[in-house]
Amino acid sequence: MNTLSRREFLRALSLLGLGALAAACAEPTPSVTLPPLATYTPVIPTPQPPTPAPATAVPTAEALAPTATSAGDAQTAPTATPTSVPPTPTPAPAEAAYLAVVRGGAPAALTERALAAIGGIERFVKPGYDVIVKPNICNANNGPEYASTTNPEVVATLVRLALGAGAKRVRVMDYPFAGTAKAAYAKSGIQEAVGAAGGEMEIMAAMRFADTKIPDGKDITTWSVYQPVLEADLVINVPIAKDHGLARLTLAGKNLLGVIENRGGIHRNMGQRIADLTSLVRPQLTVIDAVRILMANGPTGGNLNDVKQTDTVIASADQVAADAYATSLFDMQPSDISYITACAEMGLGTMDLDAVKVEEISL
Repeated sequence: MNTLSRREFLRALSLLGLGALAAACAEPTPSVTLPPLATYTPVIPTPQPPTPAPATAVPTAEALAPTATSAGDAQTAPTATPTSVPPTPTPAPAEAAYLAVVRGGAPAALTERALAAIGGIERFVKPGYDVIVKPNICNANNGPEYASTTNPEVVATLVRLALGAGAKRVRVMDYPFAGTAKAAYAKSGIQEAVGAAGGEMEIMAAMRFADTKIPDGKDITTWSVYQPVLEADLVINVPIAKDHGLARLTLAGKNLLGVIENRGGIHRNMGQRIADLTSLVRPQLTVIDAVRILMANGPTGGNLNDVKQTDTVIASADQVAADAYATSLFDMQPSDISYITACAEMGLGTMDLDAVKVEEISL
């Protein structure tokens, strides 16, 4: 077999139209000197006994076993267990109201005065707190004038007050059932108002929901809950008061359905299940927007003839009391709403407003 010399090989490449390759082959390959490899001496740690995990971090046999939320609702084992109780608000000053109802002003002024009457925002927000504000932004269909979503100025005022009290951040969020969160946030007017107040709108990511034990639940013992709501230092529940076809009224208790998955499942034995959910989330502050209320065809509405202007804001550290008072706006009694009764029976608040100090203020 004939052997081509390097020169003949390069000439053959040129004849075949591969001149670039021939030129590359003709270039001398530069010599590269690699640095010497560092000597690796493995460090073998002295064996140490394992540090026992905190008791709350170790799932119990009960937690690992399949559970059921009720006799008819099979659920998978929970993947999250509440490990701490949210901080309780500072006790209100003696002169403060247990529940404040403020009427006859602009939404921001109503909100500010209601908070002042129950002890001020500083009673609830401490410097460095991570705060979540949970309004009702249930749909992307209608703007705030239709009273199916929380008034933007009420929400923005709470954001501004919380930041002014030293909160490190204030996030506002909901889990709409009609339209995307992005569209609903914009349509409601809340996104623009919250941004101007210095807060953040958070789209609730599916990966941050987790099956969670409900230790005090009577009907449901686990449910898929948005974990940041359970991890925040303070949760402010800010519903709009409105009609609801199944629950009769959407108030603060019903508004908590925006922090869970499988909301349809809550509508079975709704009163007790909302109470069970309330026992887990336990918002430390409730502010009910009744600036404009939806009197019929809720929860979404869409007809301005169903809207009533009342220019009212209700505030309390007791969600049950706030809901109980709000029923009067619809000529109802607290006992007419199953979740108010169930929450009161579980000791989550009082619906006996004669037993507490209610301050009614006109601006």
